[in-house]
Order: sequence, then C-alpha cells, then structure tokens
Amino acid sequence: MSILPIEIEFPRAEDVRVTSDSLIVDLSDGRTILVPVEWFPRLLNATPEERSNWRLIGKGRGIHWEDMDEDISVEGLLAGRPSGESQRSFKKWISQRQSRLTRRSTGRTKTAGRLT
Repeated sequence: MSILPIEIEFPRAEDVRVTSDSLIVDLSDGRTILVPVEWFPRLLNATPEERSNWRLIGKGRGIHWEDMDEDISVEGLLAGRPSGESQRSFKKWISQRQSRLTRRSTGRTKTAGRLT
C-alpha cells in the first residue's frame, strides 16, 4: 500500500494595499487577509509611494516590493507568519536605506568611490 502526498492549492493574491497600520491582500478565492504592517518592518518603514510600488510574483503566490527588496508569500500570510528577517539584516537594510535617502536629498551620488 502506498501513500500519495496531498497537494494543497493555496489561493493566489489578486490585489494588495498597504495602509499606515495594515497589509491587506485580496485572494483569488474571495477572502481578504488583513495583517498588521508591524509584522513586516521594511513595509512599516516605507513611504506611501514605496508601499504602493508592488507586483505579484509566482502567478500570485507572493508579493514583491522592489524599492524595499521585500517578498511576502500568500502561504506565509495564511499561516500567520510575520517577517523572519533577523535584527542584524534589518539594521543593515535600514542603514543602507538611510544612506540612499540622504544622498537623494542632498543630490550627491557616489561615483567610483567618490561623492559627487
């Protein structure tokens, strides 16, 4: 007697909204998932413009935010899993982000190791 694995088909994301306190994802099965944005520190620290710059990946199995290099899976949302990013990784990201924002605001860019 053999046992066949059961494949679970997760619904796919169809639309995404991020407010100041929530990540809201509309699913292909008609459900809407709403989780605290605090679960995802990169989203929490993003501007409204950055939060709205998302795209579906894996045919709706996940969501990607290019500006923040953030990926969130529908499966993880359904399981109630917040970000698994380490504090070390997040602190490195926030430091690099602050440097980029500072360069943008002063109009200075780094070229071949020199600020221009």
